[in-house]
Amino acid sequence: MNAVLFVGHGSKDAEGNEEIRQFVGAIAKELQGPLVETCFLEFEKPNIRQGIDQCVAKGATQIAVVPITLFSAGHAKIHIPAAIDEAKLRHPSIRFNYGRPIGVHEQVLDILTSRLGAAGITEATLQEQGQELEETAILVVGRGSSDADANSDLFKISRLFWEKLKVKWVETAFIGVTAPLLEEGMERCLKLGARKVIILPYFLFTGVLIKRMESMLETFEERYPEHQFSLADYFGFHPKLRQILIERATEALQGEAKMNCDMCQYRIAAMEHIDHHHHDHDDHHHHGHDHHHDHDHDHHHGHDHDHTHDHKHTDGHDHHDHDHHHDDHHHHDHPHVHNETDHDHSHDEDHGNPKQPVNNKTVASS
Repeated sequence: MNAVLFVGHGSKDAEGNEEIRQFVGAIAKELQGPLVETCFLEFEKPNIRQGIDQCVAKGATQIAVVPITLFSAGHAKIHIPAAIDEAKLRHPSIRFNYGRPIGVHEQVLDILTSRLGAAGITEATLQEQGQELEETAILVVGRGSSDADANSDLFKISRLFWEKLKVKWVETAFIGVTAPLLEEGMERCLKLGARKVIILPYFLFTGVLIKRMESMLETFEERYPEHQFSLADYFGFHPKLRQILIERATEALQGEAKMNCDMCQYRIAAMEHIDHHHHDHDDHHHHGHDHHHDHDHDHHHGHDHDHTHDHKHTDGHDHHDHDHHHDDHHHHDHPHVHNETDHDHSHDEDHGNPKQPVNNKTVASS
């Protein structure tokens, strides 16, 4: 029996976790066939280990693990594959296929456009391009990361969005970790001449940071009474978001997801230096990577880590319920930084997990 295990991040905010469950429930009805389960990376149960075990207990013989994440970063590149590695040891007869994150997807631009409706910008308004839009700036706000590639992906989305809308200003900012922060982005919009600024959250579901933006909106209204401010909706239960995740689940079930690098030698080498268990608060597992990884994708590595695939190889955390900055000391050629969000502090830390041996056959097979 086929199963799809959707992996949400998890939040300290119960409402956000419930939205993920409801969203996956809606997807399950449209998939019609496979067993569909939900798990979380942190803050909520079941965790990914428990989610996999639940699928097996219900009779699954093939499990498609699909991350509900915006970009490919640390969770998608390190933590989820590590959990799959461990699951292969516990369930050697089960086939695992790993799906792709949402990524820079064309339909995301349609979702963003429709979410402007909550701020009073409709398709008709955009077509008219009247005086209102001449004085309106859209500020796309993401979580923020210490990973330059992850941050640049959001800037790419903003540029594509500007090309689609043809409005005068589409600016980019972050709620934490990296610059420009939301306050700086807002000041830039006003200095450019905007009379009205729409904050457009680049977030899948509600949570701590969405509610923080709601509070910040009130602050901006008090600080700049001569300007107008509004907060657009986050992605939420948009039908095109369901469509994207169904697409990701289907290709994973068919073994067509090209999640390059998820089992490659560079990821395994990274495991020597990252505590990939620090999000799994109840389970502490250690694996030595002395087993063979099944590759469902084609890629080639040279000594300079020249990938033939088209996505960025970043090892940043997708999202958290806190904003802090990890400075990890890694010894590999690609940038390995963490995308940490939903916390409000920065600190440097050296992860002290024991180094894990790398199996020669695994390295050769990559």
